[in-house]
Amino acid sequence: MIELQQLTKQYGASVVVDRLSLTVARGELLVLLGGSGSGKTTTLKMINRLVEPSAGRVLIDGADVAAVPAAALRRRIGYAFQQVGLFPHLSIAENVGITPTLLGWDPARIVARVDALLELVELDPATYRERRPSELSGGQQQRVGVARALAAEPAVLLLDEPFGALDPLTRDRLQQSLAVIRARLAVTIVFVTHDMVEALLVGDRIAVLRDGHLLQLGTPAELLRRPADDYVAQLMDTPLRHGRTVEALARDDPERGR
Repeated sequence: MIELQQLTKQYGASVVVDRLSLTVARGELLVLLGGSGSGKTTTLKMINRLVEPSAGRVLIDGADVAAVPAAALRRRIGYAFQQVGLFPHLSIAENVGITPTLLGWDPARIVARVDALLELVELDPATYRERRPSELSGGQQQRVGVARALAAEPAVLLLDEPFGALDPLTRDRLQQSLAVIRARLAVTIVFVTHDMVEALLVGDRIAVLRDGHLLQLGTPAELLRRPADDYVAQLMDTPLRHGRTVEALARDDPERGR
């Protein structure tokens, strides 16, 4: 479905992504995991040409994305990011429906799609569709951003820290909603996060990046059981160590485990 071939991005002497090659299968959710400066967001943006590669290629369904006009490409690929980027002068319904509108969808189809997506991200359409972004909390805006990314029924969805601004309970619900979305739409997802627990929970496979290099690519179980190097081992040990600490606290005080 998505293939990165020796993908490279360089700014002057600084190589941000260095000859990255990997494949994302149709319907798969691949997590790009790494710390600040690892190249994960730059990689994501090269898929839909928000950033143009210095070398290498991105193929979607075997076609080089460089051969497709950038605006047309982005209308076929859903994209949501932590900063949201909603249009402040448009209503929530207009924000969610903007890409289908540009694609010339029938108005009735747009209304139905907007309402269905708002319900999916737990925002009542009757309450929220006519509001402006400034009337919503940061977490609610983040949900609208995810709904907008799904509006045109894309085959590919790019998510850059999409739940980073959310409280833990809402974040957990939306992670579960993401599983429902995948089951219903069979969408292929590339998901950027620096959160190891989130990566383990949502990913079919995880690509660990550091300084623009791919250190390991595998399932969550493979990374936990057979980390490729000390860096990956340290990443994977963090959620395990936290889990052991929480279990110890629960055993120490039975009321904590209820």
